[in-house]
Amino acid sequence: MENVELVPEKEKIEDGKEGCLEYHCDQYDTEIVHKVAQVFLPGLASACVDNTTGVGIFSTPASVAVNLRKEMIDYLTQRSESFVAESVILEDSSNTEVSDHPYDIIADFVDDFASLKRNLFSRVSGWVMSEKREDNIDDFAQEMELNGFWLVDRREVVAQILVKNVDFKNLFHCDKKFNSAAELADHVNNCEFRSMNCTNDGCTAIFCASHKENHGTSCPFKIIPCEQKCSDNIMRREMDRHCITVCPMKLVNCPFYAVGCQSTIPRYMIQQHCLDDLQLHLVYALKNIHKGASEEDLKQRVDQIVLSSSGQLEATKDARSLTLRVRDLDAKLGPLEVNPTKNASENSVEAANNITDKSDKAENKLIRESSEVRNDSIENSTNLTEAISENSREISNLIAHDLEEKKSEVST
Repeated sequence: MENVELVPEKEKIEDGKEGCLEYHCDQYDTEIVHKVAQVFLPGLASACVDNTTGVGIFSTPASVAVNLRKEMIDYLTQRSESFVAESVILEDSSNTEVSDHPYDIIADFVDDFASLKRNLFSRVSGWVMSEKREDNIDDFAQEMELNGFWLVDRREVVAQILVKNVDFKNLFHCDKKFNSAAELADHVNNCEFRSMNCTNDGCTAIFCASHKENHGTSCPFKIIPCEQKCSDNIMRREMDRHCITVCPMKLVNCPFYAVGCQSTIPRYMIQQHCLDDLQLHLVYALKNIHKGASEEDLKQRVDQIVLSSSGQLEATKDARSLTLRVRDLDAKLGPLEVNPTKNASENSVEAANNITDKSDKAENKLIRESSEVRNDSIENSTNLTEAISENSREISNLIAHDLEEKKSEVST
C-alpha cells in the first residue's frame, strides 16, 4: 500500500503588500492533534469494509484502501475549510447545539465520509447494525496499523491542518503573526502551545506547555508523598499497591484479634500496642480458659501470671502462641480461686423482689401523701367555717347595738 499524504503549506504568506511577509506560529495542542489522528484508521476501515461488502470475492477492503484514504483526506480538508461558514448556517437554521471542540467536529466529518462510502448492499441490509461488521472493521483497522499503512506521525500532519481549520476560537493552536523570522523564533520558545516532554522517569507523554501543570497532577510516573502519611515518596502508579501492602501506616487488626482484642492500629505501632495492652490481652486469653470466671478474678490471675512469666509473654507474636503460653502458666498456678456468685435464677428472683418492694413502698407513700392532703383540706374547711360564723355574730351584734341607740334617740 503506497502512502498518500496531504503536505501542509508553509506558514508564511503574503499580506497584500508587495515584498512584505507575515510569519505565522505553527504551534498546536499536541494532545488534541494526536487524539484526532486516532479516529482516522477506524473511519477509513469502516469506509473500506462497507464499500466492498457484498460486491464479490475479488473486492476486499485492502483493495480500495489507498484510493479511499486519498478521498478521505480531500473530503476532510474541504469540510474543515468550509466549517466556519457551515456552522453559521446551522446556527441560523437550527436550535440544536453543535459542539465546537475540534475532536468532536472532525470525528463527525470522519463518520460522514464513512457513511457516504457505503454501497447499496450496506444501505438496504441490516449489515450496518451487525456484530460481524464491527468485528471486520476492528480487524481491518488493526491490519492497517500492523502493516504501517498509515503511520501515526503522517496522520498527525493531516490532523494538525484540520484542527487549525476548525478551531475558530483559537483554543487549540497559536494564531499569532510576526513581521520577521527573528520575532517568530523568540515567540516559539515561549509559546504556550510549544511541545514539551514529561520529565518524570518512565513517562513518554508529550503535551503543550499550557498543560504542564495539569499533566503533573495526573502523571502516573510522578513521585509523590504517601497518601497515608508515611515518610516514603512513591510513584503515583504504585501508590495503591504501596498503601495496601508495605505502608507502615496501613491499618491492621491487632495480632490478638482472635482472642478478643478488636483494636485496629497502624502497622508500625503493633509492637507498642502489644506491650501497652499486654494485661488486657491476658484477660481475653484467660476468658477462653476459665469460662465462668469474673473479670475481677481474672485480673488477680493476670497479676500472678505476669509475675511468674519472667518477661516471656512480651515475646508472644500472635493469639495462638499467647494462649498456649498463658495456659501453661495458668496450669502451674493451680486452680483459679473464684468468688461465689449467685446463679441466674436467684439473681432474677432477687431482682423481681426488689422491684416489688420498691413498688409497694411507692404505693404506700402515695396513699400516705393523699391522706395528709385530704386531712389538711378538711381542717382548712372547718377553720374557714368557724371564721365566717364568728364574723356573722359580730355583725349581728353591731346591728342590734345601732338599733338600740336609734330607739333611745327617738324616745328622747
